[in-house]
Amino acid sequence: MNGVTLAIDSATTRLTVAVSRGDDAIERHIDGPRRHANEILALIDELLTAIDARINQIDHVITGDGPGSFTGLRVAASVAKAITWGRGDARWSSAPSLLARAMAAARGSEVRPVTVLALSDALRGELYAGCWRFDDAAVTLVGPSPRAIKPESLASLGPVQAVIGSIPEQLIDVVRATTRVEPIVGEAGLPDARDLIALADIRGGLEGIRDRAAWQPDYGRPAEAQAVWERKFGRPLPDSSYHSG
Repeated sequence: MNGVTLAIDSATTRLTVAVSRGDDAIERHIDGPRRHANEILALIDELLTAIDARINQIDHVITGDGPGSFTGLRVAASVAKAITWGRGDARWSSAPSLLARAMAAARGSEVRPVTVLALSDALRGELYAGCWRFDDAAVTLVGPSPRAIKPESLASLGPVQAVIGSIPEQLIDVVRATTRVEPIVGEAGLPDARDLIALADIRGGLEGIRDRAAWQPDYGRPAEAQAVWERKFGRPLPDSSYHSG
């Protein structure tokens, strides 16, 4: 029987999970903070049941690696580590969570190549931003790795043909004016784990994870407690380790 691919994105208040066996993928999601850890296993079980599969048939796990919520990202990483360690020979891959959103916009575009700017709420008046160029068979990062920036700085990433994401309502006009593109927002701009699965089919879409124990998600910036400590003492927090892409 064919192996199963499991994809999880938990970087935001939407937890989205998808499974595929062959060409078709199905997805389930929940919305709301502090629900991810309690409900992720039930979502996975529901999806596996829907395709008549068992957890020991999962041979590829794909996770969105942020930037985003510290707690949410750790939920997906913990599940991925447990499944891939348990099977031993199961693969684990990751992709920036924003790249999966950009993939959704690219799949809906008739333009090739198409440059897509993907955004999500970083709080504090900022947006997590990442920009990628898609052609028929590959995707390439444009500019720096995804990071938190002020919406007025989006023009520094260069011209884009599509903008997608969960953008706070009070920032949509700024994004529209800065990029000169009508952003894809609302339900269409939210994460969908099926887009992580779709990234497996294009060059540069996924990164294989070999060292499970050492791997960490891309949190996008330090936690608030760390930022406060560093402002107070004027130096990096000892032994701090978050990767910013």
